[in-house]
Formats: sequence, C-alpha cells, structure tokens
Amino acid sequence: MDLEERKKALRQEIKAAAAALDEGYTKEADLEIFSLVAGLPEYEQAGTLFCFVGTSGEIDTAPILEDALRKGKRVGVPKCTARGIMEVREIWSLGDLEAGKYGILEPGANAPVIQPEEINLAIVPCMSCSHDGRRLGYGGGYYDRYLVRTRAVKAVICRERIMRADIPVEPHDQLMDMVISEHGVRRLGSR
Repeated sequence: MDLEERKKALRQEIKAAAAALDEGYTKEADLEIFSLVAGLPEYEQAGTLFCFVGTSGEIDTAPILEDALRKGKRVGVPKCTARGIMEVREIWSLGDLEAGKYGILEPGANAPVIQPEEINLAIVPCMSCSHDGRRLGYGGGYYDRYLVRTRAVKAVICRERIMRADIPVEPHDQLMDMVISEHGVRRLGSR
C-alpha cells in the first residue's frame, strides 16, 4: 500500500471513529480546547488571527472566532477560490459567513483578503494529528499549500480521542508548531 492509499484508509478509519464520538464528550472537549486557545500568549498577542470555521463533526470554532472578534482582533477565515487553493478573508462577525462551494461557511466574494504575512496565529483543522505535529487533513491540500506561505504560528486543534501516532507525512505536508487537544498544549519545534 503506497502512502496515498494509507492516508485514504486512515481517513476512512478516523471518519468512522469521529462519527462514533459521544456528543457530550465532543462539546466538553471543544470548550476545553477553546479555553486553552484563548489562554495562549500567542493568541493574546495576535493582532491577526486565521481560524477555520468548524463544520459538522469538526471542532466548534465559533467560540474562538467570537472571542477574537470581541477582543478587536483582525479575524480571517478560509475561502476556497479554486481546487486546492484558498485565501484568507476578513470577517467582522459570524453573520458575514455564507455557504460556499462545498457547503462550508465562508466569507462572501467582497470580503477583503488578508495576506499570509499579516497572520500572527493560524488555527488549523485536521481529521487527526499526532502529538508531534503531524497532521492528516482532508486530502485537498488547501492548508499545506497555504501555510507554506505564512510565518504565523501554526496550531492544530484536535480531540484527543481521534489523535493517532501513525500519521504518515509527505515532504509537502506542513508540520505544526503546536498541537492543542482537551488534554493540553504541546509546543513543538523552535517556537
């Protein structure tokens, strides 16, 4: 089995495990993850935050986005512009979001673009990740292509129960600077 086939099989396995998670656990884990993110010095100091908008089954990032907006941070969320390509667009409230091409909430076409070099902290989604910062995305490469262009601190958030030690990586896969689960924050690399 080659690496792509291994990733595909792992995605199917994790998707089933995530779907089986108890709703009480996911809500509690998500609130703890929000609390840990909000307590990060990197979050407090970030003038510009990039954070994904959680979809059904993903971590609920609305509390992070609302807190950042309330604190006067510049907040950017992803907008898919072509296959495998996304931009970060600024929002001023969650009401600025609309269903995009894949049914994912994203900013409208007129939302201003935030350049990669303007971002201080990126909160990154995953299907799963390892404790050492290897991330398994959804297979489109959107985040790997984008994150290579920014010097922002990259923090992946993941519920502990779907974290895996056997995440395969390829040379283009971006390693994370931090892994945040409901069990705590793991700082990695030179940051």
